[in-house]
Amino acid sequence: MVSSDQRRRQLAREKFERQQQRREEARRRTRRLTVIITSAVAAVAVIGGITYFATGDDGKKDKTDAAASANPSASSSPSPSASEKSAPEPAMKIDKKAKYTLSLKTGQGDIAFTMDAAKTPHTTNSFKSLADKGFFDGTKCHRLTTQGIFVLQCGDPKGDGTGGPGYTIPDENLTALGKPGKDSAVTYPAGTVAMANTGQPHTGGSQFFLVYKDTKLPPTYTPFGTMDKASLKTVEAIGKAGVTGGAADGAPKKAVNISKAAVDKA
Repeated sequence: MVSSDQRRRQLAREKFERQQQRREEARRRTRRLTVIITSAVAAVAVIGGITYFATGDDGKKDKTDAAASANPSASSSPSPSASEKSAPEPAMKIDKKAKYTLSLKTGQGDIAFTMDAAKTPHTTNSFKSLADKGFFDGTKCHRLTTQGIFVLQCGDPKGDGTGGPGYTIPDENLTALGKPGKDSAVTYPAGTVAMANTGQPHTGGSQFFLVYKDTKLPPTYTPFGTMDKASLKTVEAIGKAGVTGGAADGAPKKAVNISKAAVDKA
């Protein structure tokens, strides 16, 4: 016959196991819901992402998840919702032979980059469509990484790494940076602008990242733009200022708020 003490211990153990299982499920959901950019080299940081973490049963932030997200080798990525996966991308309206310039007015200075429609027609067309609608106006660059990879990530209307435009676009121009090395990575040179994604093919949305220092990554992120020298210096200064709280990955200490985005023929 089981004593009352034994029964209480058994119930406590079962409760603990349920809590652990729920927390592990929350961690898996968090990993699915954030933008994964992981290189095969050591000490790789994450692009993408969220600035909040899964919670346990008591509603408090799970410290383990927080630590994992701050780790340069952690994964974070926004996953498109069902509606985003099914909604069509904008109709093609650009000149596929032309080059376009996307200009961002931010509190840290203007940032501009050139897009080559001949190499990335879907991406260029999507960004022009979004900019023309004012999609990026009033948004912020929500994530900066300063170790392993060196990027500033923008384009999320929610500002937490989980937002998108309601549709996805195909990957493009993935061979532009050459063949991967033994580490399965290629170098995204400083000044490159590339698409964030969920870690799965053809899942780009509106989030993009600005490379301010040569960065090695797998060749799975559409490189679609190149910053001019003045813009690169602006992003370098944001990177040099670091991340809020002194971490290597998180909101930039110098807040980058986009007041206006415009796309014009170069």
